Amino acid sequence: MRTRLIALFLAFTATAFSAEKPNIVFILADDLGFRELGCYGQAKIKTPRIDQLAAEGMRFTRAYSGNAVCAPSRCVLMTGKHPGFAEVRTNKGGFEPEGQHPIPSTEVTIAELLEKEGYVSGAFGKWGLGNIWSEGNPHRQGFERFFGYNCQSHAHSYYPATLWDNEEKFVLKNDPPVPGHAGLAEGADPADPASYEIFKGQDYASDHINDEALEFIKANKDRPFFLYYPSLIPHVALHVPDEDLDPYLAEQWNDPPFTRSGGYGYTPHFTPRAAYAAMITRLDTYVGKVLDLIDDLGLTDNTIVIFSSDNGTTHLKEEVDYDFFASVGELRGLKGDLYEGGIRVPQIVKWPGKVEAGSVTEFVTGFEDWLPTVLDLIGAETAVPEGVNGISIAPTLLGEDQGERDFLYREFTGYGGQQAVWLGNQWKGIRRDLLKKGNKNPLEIQLFDLKADPSESTNVASENLEVLAKIEGLMKSERVPSETFPIPVLDALAD
Repeated sequence: MRTRLIALFLAFTATAFSAEKPNIVFILADDLGFRELGCYGQAKIKTPRIDQLAAEGMRFTRAYSGNAVCAPSRCVLMTGKHPGFAEVRTNKGGFEPEGQHPIPSTEVTIAELLEKEGYVSGAFGKWGLGNIWSEGNPHRQGFERFFGYNCQSHAHSYYPATLWDNEEKFVLKNDPPVPGHAGLAEGADPADPASYEIFKGQDYASDHINDEALEFIKANKDRPFFLYYPSLIPHVALHVPDEDLDPYLAEQWNDPPFTRSGGYGYTPHFTPRAAYAAMITRLDTYVGKVLDLIDDLGLTDNTIVIFSSDNGTTHLKEEVDYDFFASVGELRGLKGDLYEGGIRVPQIVKWPGKVEAGSVTEFVTGFEDWLPTVLDLIGAETAVPEGVNGISIAPTLLGEDQGERDFLYREFTGYGGQQAVWLGNQWKGIRRDLLKKGNKNPLEIQLFDLKADPSESTNVASENLEVLAKIEGLMKSERVPSETFPIPVLDALAD
């Protein structure tokens, strides 16, 4: 009898605690462009479940990812530090036997902070912040459960031989596995669909990732949980099951094959436009499964769902026809750029009864804001550690007045070296080619009025010297030099 009473007490306590603390689901797409969802104006790709999410929540039009490529963007999200102070400032591989530059044990992640608030955290998808032998192992960064790809390069294939299940290898039924980078077989006819069969696997990794994410929700339905779901999709290679292609093949688009005739590229595809659209629609299906399960378990009203992307659309034109899909719309730039198209991303938040359904905001926000915002929303705003650069956007989410953001800072040591500052929701200054040899004026700042010129087509620096001076000051003060990711011309300016 006593044992039963204890069990009932623990069950009651867990249920009450869960009711006090909302669950958090953060779904992160990979290389999804600003205009690649129906709710953001996409006309060709079908995303009904994500569009429904937007209709039931708040849609952001001025949300910025942590950086212009995968790893540094995720570092900002996890630590709440913008790229001037974050540990990871570009993609950096070369670690044995796999993996990227790790976030060190001294960094405090959102998962570690939530753990102290009684949450269980799980990460499902692509990690990219340190291999399992490093300090960056998700288990050492607050995640109790991890399933997916540790290494970004490994994640270039959707049909690999293995995934990681915590620290154990999870074997997939791909024999042989499909590489992420390969060309057509010697002598293969690029006009023959059969030439592309070698790039089709049997066991689609993203299906397993979605299944494990769903199992995590089921296993933790009676306690507060943080589900971090960094999906691979739609990052190339163009790998998608044939059944997902059929609706887009029926569109009969002019869709010339991607053959990878030479140079850097991913695996060929006979109908690349249809494949890319199908991949995004499959992501939409996965999102729908997560939302449906949350609803079936009666957790909808007590769950905050966040959807975003780690950066803009890929710049690899032959694989992803961003002009055909108008992937970034009116914006300038693509993945790897600190121009808007490379870093302004879709962002949607749903929390029934708290976040107004069908609402839209122009508030400028970045990935560093999520750590303090989540802690604020769960009533733990005092737990935000020192050194966090983000601000809480809880007032905006809850329909309260929130003044314009003072500034947003980005730097990126990839793609020639770049630096950018946004002032409020109007001004943006950007430096480019900071690492390019022969650049005679690397500290020159281009200035854009994003209210009047969202396409960043007209440099108005010479007419706005006071604004320019403020941006220049922030470009100096909002960073510390990094030995691992140096920008010598900026480092020389440090006090």
